[in-house]
This record gives sequence, structure tokens and C-alpha cells, in this order.
Amino acid sequence: MLRSQFFGNLEQGQVPGHFTLQNSKMLRVHLNGEVLARQGSMVAFQGQMEFDYEGAGGMGKFLKKAVTGEGVPLMRVRGQGLLFVANNADDIHLFYLENDGITVNGTNILAYDPQLQSDIQRVQGAGVAAGGLFNTTLTGTGWVALTAHGTPVMLDCGRAPTFADGQSAIAWSTSLQVGVNKTFKAGALIGRGSGEAMQLAYQGQGFVLVQASEGPPVIGEGGKGGLGGLLSG
Repeated sequence: MLRSQFFGNLEQGQVPGHFTLQNSKMLRVHLNGEVLARQGSMVAFQGQMEFDYEGAGGMGKFLKKAVTGEGVPLMRVRGQGLLFVANNADDIHLFYLENDGITVNGTNILAYDPQLQSDIQRVQGAGVAAGGLFNTTLTGTGWVALTAHGTPVMLDCGRAPTFADGQSAIAWSTSLQVGVNKTFKAGALIGRGSGEAMQLAYQGQGFVLVQASEGPPVIGEGGKGGLGGLLSG
């Protein structure tokens, strides 16, 4: 089961209470052990804590991250107390996984429980030249905190064919079949791109969370974007 404010099933008492929104733009973690958070996201803490760089988690994950550009630099925070994290005053949204999974854009990850398993996967039909359509899948039981630039919309893909800009889609159900919808019309520059309008196409029963932005402009990359910023360096 996947719990979220979007589904109306995130009632207190039904989930562990260590992830809490201090406000819409700041996450409060009641830490008694460990948590993984985006590097540089700590804005304050009370108590005793240690902050360490978190590696990719083995050579396989390191290579995937190096090749795809997907993922986010993480830090492992250990200790006891209250940890406050945020990222550029972006809106924060919480998901609680109960033996379930969620696919996310790595750049939108703010924090998650360390017992969750993570992997980098490629969107079907999107090769290396497709603009970096790689995403991070988190599975297991625990909290995930995601950031969104502006208030997002949750779309039910079971109601109608659903398409989203690759830079605006920040999370979706692992049960969905996801492909690439392309158009080469010169006047149809949908989203930020280098001449090819590209959208993600979703089929099946599930949701996709779409933020109200394509993200900040990337300077010096010739307009290239995409999930995870493939080949951006």
C-alpha cells in the first residue's frame, strides 16, 4: 500500500510519526537512528547528529549513477533529535510505502528511510540519446519525502491516456507501463528541449505526480534536460 496526502490515507496513528511536515516547505525528522537526505538539505537540527557522505551503494549502483546521471547526492544522518531539511523552499510531499514501491525523479528526492531499497531504471523506449530518461525506484516499507517546484497535480492514469513532460513528472506508480511519446514537428516544442518534443506516456492503473514547472533552466547544456540530467556533465 502507498499512503499519501493525495490519497487521503495518511492519518496519524496508522504510520510511524518520525517524518512530519514542519510546514509546506520544511521537513522535520524525529531521528533516533539513521535517515538518508539530500546533501546540503539540512537547515537546522537539535540534539546529537553526525553527517556523512553516502556513496552509491556498491559498484553496480555507482556505475549506473555515473552512466545515467540519475540520482541525487545523499548524506547519511545518524543520531538522536530533531532534523530539519529543505531544498530551495520547494514544496514537500510525503509518501509512506507499506511493502510497495514508487518511481521518482532523483532530483526531487529530499529524504527517505534507509531501509528502503533503491535502484536506477531506464524508461522503456528511451535510449541514451533520448535525453536522460532514467529514474530511481524505491521499494519496501518506509517514508519518502519529495520536493516539487510549485503545487503539483496528481493524475489518475486509469481514467484516460496520460502524458507528461519528462522534466515535470516527478513520481509515479511502479505498476504503470511507461514509454516515450515523440513528435518531430518543428513548431511543437513542448517543454524544454533541443528541437524534439518528448513526453512520457503512461498506461495502466496508477498515478503520476506532475509539478508545476519543468525545473530551473540549465545553463551551458544546449537546452538538454530530462530526468536525472543524462550526459549533462
